[in-house]
Amino acid sequence: MTTSSTISRRTAIAALGVLGAGAVLAQGATARPATVRLGYQKSSTLTAVLKVQGTLEKQLASLNATLSWHEFTSGLPLLEALNLGNLDISADVADTVPVFAQAAGADLTFVAQEAPSPAAQAILVREDSPLKSLSDLKGKKIGFAKAAGAHYLLIAALEKAGLSFKDIEPAYLTPADGRAAFERGAIDAWVVWDPFLAAAQRQARVRVLADGTGIASYQRYYLAGTPFAKARPDVLRVVYAELERTGQWVKQNPKEAAALLSPVWGLDAATIEQANARRSYAVRPVVAEALTEQQRIADAFFAEKLLPRKINALDVALFQPRLKS
Repeated sequence: MTTSSTISRRTAIAALGVLGAGAVLAQGATARPATVRLGYQKSSTLTAVLKVQGTLEKQLASLNATLSWHEFTSGLPLLEALNLGNLDISADVADTVPVFAQAAGADLTFVAQEAPSPAAQAILVREDSPLKSLSDLKGKKIGFAKAAGAHYLLIAALEKAGLSFKDIEPAYLTPADGRAAFERGAIDAWVVWDPFLAAAQRQARVRVLADGTGIASYQRYYLAGTPFAKARPDVLRVVYAELERTGQWVKQNPKEAAALLSPVWGLDAATIEQANARRSYAVRPVVAEALTEQQRIADAFFAEKLLPRKINALDVALFQPRLKS
């Protein structure tokens, strides 16, 4: 665990896999790969549903494409693999993760965006905690995952309270480690997202100090390596359509979706249903006008010296799923 609040340019680039460049699989921009390598996290809801149902494989088979699944523990390593050409498509990552990728010069294409779900992440304290407001976080040790949406929520919440990142002691922890540290009292507050948030609310004595409402909208993005996006727009159109359909199904069938995901996530269905109720799962095309918060995120991270350089959040490739090539 590290509590350093500064990421040097070398570290940011290393986080996206420059140290592993020897493992890169070459993929030319004009190649037409037959195998589609999709990276996801365990909490990638819509992708998890597609994996269980097997519908995406069937749709891609009509394009003579074979799908392979690759699980990652967090968003940064996932985009590292995507940037290096070891993956073709990324399941949803928090809005903060592409910012780090851009700062490291990653050549990625934004494929889709989930509409905001601000209540799906929150700052938790124990039920008997003396912390009652955001200003009470000053001087406290706070656990969260580096570069996750929770990271920006904390920065934005501190700013709202007239504080800065330097006013707290950060503890960079995975959700599992964060839960353990929180429950044994090693951290004063924990910033986390669903379904980990819902699990903590249902299984532990916790209180929400603040969620993202009015602070951080929490949009999630699906991305592809730009060489792959140029070579297989037909595949991306199918993936987009299946994500859109699956998002609608999850919202329209909350109990069925929770029952399907329960054995995948190792959580009870009621917890999953609570978590899914706070997510929009509304998959939509990415347009420049919808990236305004991305710029605020980038500027906030740069101001806290968490990014090695300023970036233009609009300087990205945007896939247009409705257009035929």
